[in-house]
Amino acid sequence: MNSFLTPVYLVTGFLIIYLTVLVVDLSMGVILFMFSASPVLVLWMVYRVLRADVDSAYTFEEKWYEDQ
Repeated sequence: MNSFLTPVYLVTGFLIIYLTVLVVDLSMGVILFMFSASPVLVLWMVYRVLRADVDSAYTFEEKWYEDQ
């Protein structure tokens, strides 16, 4: 597994757990803690993905998006 994908998987798992906690209606303290922690986790994920040492085979002029 690529190291830059690890934060994506972890934050996605956190989101799924958060939604489950909301549906099950657990303690309001748990819900507020998870809600408060989510922006920090998203910023960490964005930082790790943007700082990943991954080189594209194309230039910006050749392919504007990588998936074209």
